[in-house]
Amino acid sequence: MHQIYPVLSPEGGGVGSRAGGGARDAAELLAGLYAYPDGQDRPWVRANMIASVDGTATIGGRSGALGGPADRMLLQVLRALADVILVGAGTARAEGYGPARAVPALAALRQDRPATAPIAVVSARLDLDPRAPLLAEAPAEARTIVMTTQSAPRSQQAAIARHAELIVADSDQLTAGQVIAALAGRGHARILAEGGPSLLAQIAEAGRLDELCLTVSPVLAGGQGRRILSGAPIGDQQPGTPEPLRLAHVLADDDYLFCRYVRTV
Repeated sequence: MHQIYPVLSPEGGGVGSRAGGGARDAAELLAGLYAYPDGQDRPWVRANMIASVDGTATIGGRSGALGGPADRMLLQVLRALADVILVGAGTARAEGYGPARAVPALAALRQDRPATAPIAVVSARLDLDPRAPLLAEAPAEARTIVMTTQSAPRSQQAAIARHAELIVADSDQLTAGQVIAALAGRGHARILAEGGPSLLAQIAEAGRLDELCLTVSPVLAGGQGRRILSGAPIGDQQPGTPEPLRLAHVLADDDYLFCRYVRTV
């Protein structure tokens, strides 16, 4: 993996084996490139998504088919940097989510924190299996967090609460602002959102998506696959006004592009 934007000087090196280092060196370099900004007085929400060249976010209903080894390594680094991993219930089911796994090579990134970041799942209807690994097998120090609405079935709330930390909104709706505030209130200021497209669209529409890490997979998928955001047009003041982003860097590996964008305001 090597950086192609901004252009580095010849002695600047790259990321990974092409720069002469191993996996640990590559992870350290990626951790520096993707470090969360210092001095923030509010939560920072970063999204990590992948899409084909023609914009499809899934193949066969899953994003995993679009990825490769470098994409998986970046995912591990981003998870290690985060305080919490946020995902919608539909994506958690489709992708077969389980608790995050500790990566020994990235242990230094988790200093003074549990070995893995907890997974936080948003589910308005609470249609989750309490016995699934995501809930039942999460470590005690990083229990899965489940956020739902007041109208979710009480019996299901009780079942979920036996295996996970349950957060119930005080209304029948759960907004992006409520989700972020609830996580920040538990000390999770560095939030990594992994989808799905509907949840990301809600976060972006609320003006709370600070950063987008987008992997461009070197395939043409065609079909009617979903995009990385799926919902109403974005626009804080005027609906349908695109959100401007600044390109922070681009990395490349085996025809994959790894783009990091941040909000301009």
